[in-house]
Amino acid sequence: MRVFVRSVSELCITVGAVIVLFVVYVLFWTGVQADGVMNDQIDQLQQQWSKGTVHKPAAGGSGSGATASPPAPAAYHYGKPFAIMYIPRLGFTWNKPVLEGTGTDVLKKGLAHYARTTRLGQEGNFAVAGHRRTYGDPLKDFPRLRPGDAIVLTDGTTWFTYRIDKGPYKTVPTDVEVIDPVPRKSGYTRPGRYLTLTTCDPEWGHSHRLIVWAHLDSTQPVEAGEPEALRR
Repeated sequence: MRVFVRSVSELCITVGAVIVLFVVYVLFWTGVQADGVMNDQIDQLQQQWSKGTVHKPAAGGSGSGATASPPAPAAYHYGKPFAIMYIPRLGFTWNKPVLEGTGTDVLKKGLAHYARTTRLGQEGNFAVAGHRRTYGDPLKDFPRLRPGDAIVLTDGTTWFTYRIDKGPYKTVPTDVEVIDPVPRKSGYTRPGRYLTLTTCDPEWGHSHRLIVWAHLDSTQPVEAGEPEALRR
């Protein structure tokens, strides 16, 4: 009997150790790996931009306002980064790469652009998804977002400042209308240049989605310096 109890105890200790190691792996090591991958994506973009290997806007672009659609960017390629996103509400050091496509392999590298939605700054709905937890926890603090908050992106030639109008809004994964060109529940009633940002809810689950909707507030060339929303 004592041998049996000792064996059970040892088994419980072993199982407990395995569980602890798995939690450490999920909470810590995958985050370390993901941070390194996201930093590599940003470095890759900045190297491309420094070499001038991105689509240049035509002369006489949209300037500081958002009354005319910015020049169309070059085509996006699946799994490749094309922009960097900044959300001051989440911290002035918060910045993440945006890649094309929403496959599992892409979401491990950063934020993911829904391929069937419009491109950055264009008329329609530029929709982006990101993990709430694991793989660097890019959108862990998503519930902190509020109407009026800025979401800023750059593609190496232009700064795009979007302003949140609604959210966080909770819905279910099957509610695909949230990334329509004019999302029905967003409050928008006419075509425009919108941004939808999505993540999972609850924090460690995926039974629901959290959504924010934003409109393009202003654009400016990178040569003009950082937009006001990023100035501390």
